[in-house]
Amino acid sequence: MFRSTFMALMVFASAQAIAGDKGVTPTEIRLGASAVLSGPLGAQTKEYGVGSRLYFDAVNADGGVHGRKISYTTLDDAFDVKRAVDNTRKLIEEDGVFMIFHSTGTAQTGAILPLLQETRTIAFGPVTGASAFREKVNPYLFHVRASYANEARRIISQLKQTGISRIAVFYQEDGLGKTLQSELRLAASAENISFVAEIKGDPAKPDFKAAAAATEQAKPQAVIVATAGATFPNYVKAVQQTGAKPGFYGFSVASVDVINRELKQDARGIILTQIMPSLRNTTIPAVAEYLKLLREKSPEARPSASQFEGFVHAKLLVEGLRRAGRQLNTDAFIKAMEGAGDISIGRFVAKYSPQSHNGSTYVEMAIIDNEGQLRY
Repeated sequence: MFRSTFMALMVFASAQAIAGDKGVTPTEIRLGASAVLSGPLGAQTKEYGVGSRLYFDAVNADGGVHGRKISYTTLDDAFDVKRAVDNTRKLIEEDGVFMIFHSTGTAQTGAILPLLQETRTIAFGPVTGASAFREKVNPYLFHVRASYANEARRIISQLKQTGISRIAVFYQEDGLGKTLQSELRLAASAENISFVAEIKGDPAKPDFKAAAAATEQAKPQAVIVATAGATFPNYVKAVQQTGAKPGFYGFSVASVDVINRELKQDARGIILTQIMPSLRNTTIPAVAEYLKLLREKSPEARPSASQFEGFVHAKLLVEGLRRAGRQLNTDAFIKAMEGAGDISIGRFVAKYSPQSHNGSTYVEMAIIDNEGQLRY
């Protein structure tokens, strides 16, 4: 009785220990993610996937990674936390993915962490900059993009240097918005700055007219828009219809493509943090490579900062897969990444060690110019 129970427990433990490894076969590496593919954030998130697949397709066309082709499946969660968990469980338990790659959302990332721990499945490059995920090393979580704290400090520093003191914050009352608001408060406190107003929006039923009226009443010189997707330009559009004339600042999660599409010429002058190098800097090999592959796929395709972010995430992942060697599994990947040190893509550097999986701290400020392009 004792022996049979012990053996059953050993089999269960072994199954749990290798749950994330069944996505590696002699010919394939299966990746997957629950992502926001519909709703206000959908257009931007789809661009991440376009960039990632652009690089994966190029790698596959060249023989893959140690002879294995990369497949990548994304399931829509429409920014719903429960759906994100259900999707991730399906990807791991039914689809047998090796890794969760480039999933989206702060609350969603927090919600899937217990599942990753339970199944020993790695999440690489989730689209979140929340500090809570970076303060302690999680062996199954690897970041790529800079943290929201890095971005918040850069925005506040820029405003202080330019002498702007009347600053308001608009945030959507969801996981992302509240996280960005918190990081901005910390950054402002460190610089002895107080906000003249903190205006929140309801993610389910946003009232942009009311938010714009509150902004006008606060008379800010600048508004930091702590949100993403269509919410960003919809709020800006509403404020521009009032008598208020603030400058607008945003985080890298705000898509310049969505902003341009919704605001057109009224987008010029908006300032966004960027956590990837400029697409205008073709002296950076990764930029040149992305632009070349994009032109080869479709000569009419328009380069996108969101696409390039997905491209860089994919490039870093493939570097890790290659370093893990032919005997690829979860432990081999973790060991390879923790021994990677600095991985440089031009001025963009991601750092990994046993003490930190935080990736990059690269942040620059960019302004939308008259052509709708980001000028660093």
